[in-house]
Amino acid sequence: LSAKLLDNSRSDDGSSPQIHLQRPFAYFGKTYNSIYVNHNGHLTFDAPYSAYLPQRFPLYGPIDLIAPFWTDLDNRQTGSVLYNQYTNGSVLQQATRDINSYFPNLNFSADWVFVATWYEVAYLSMTGTKTTFQAVLISGGQKSFVLFNYGSIASATQSVQAGYDTINSIHHFTIPGSFSSSATGNNSTFSLSSNVNVTGRWAFQVDSGERGCHHGQSKLQK
Repeated sequence: LSAKLLDNSRSDDGSSPQIHLQRPFAYFGKTYNSIYVNHNGHLTFDAPYSAYLPQRFPLYGPIDLIAPFWTDLDNRQTGSVLYNQYTNGSVLQQATRDINSYFPNLNFSADWVFVATWYEVAYLSMTGTKTTFQAVLISGGQKSFVLFNYGSIASATQSVQAGYDTINSIHHFTIPGSFSSSATGNNSTFSLSSNVNVTGRWAFQVDSGERGCHHGQSKLQK
């Protein structure tokens, strides 16, 4: 998916400016009208978030957090953090097809899509590593969804948390492989597995949390 460059795209532990959403996004009972794309692999709504040391979900913290790949990234030398949003066209048609495929019987129609892409970003102090992943927010009617797409994940020894968390962790989900040695590298479990039978893709309904029951933590072995 195409995207546009962040305004202040080169910084360590940085973030996008506040991005106004062209449609409100429902996230587990709260409705947001803006978002921040943070360079360390996560999205937040109320304020930028610079945290670079990943923590295990559930955080039981004060923020709603969407984290496709939370780790210490550094795009000062190489890599780009991109975003764009769509309210018409082929991106919406594709999103509608995908969501109806993954969540049948909803009769869903997308009217807004937000795409954040971390493209060939490096790990801190590992210049030359290239890791690519994406978070896609989709909404239509009263329903909203998040997709994670994983491309090439460079090898690293540092920890990664992938998934989502909410205020006080009433809803949270950890993608299997987080905080394990299989998080990164050519055999990253993020890239090789899926919860919707599409390799490298994870999909979640995030509007109310009542359908799909994606809360609850995956038990992970170190």
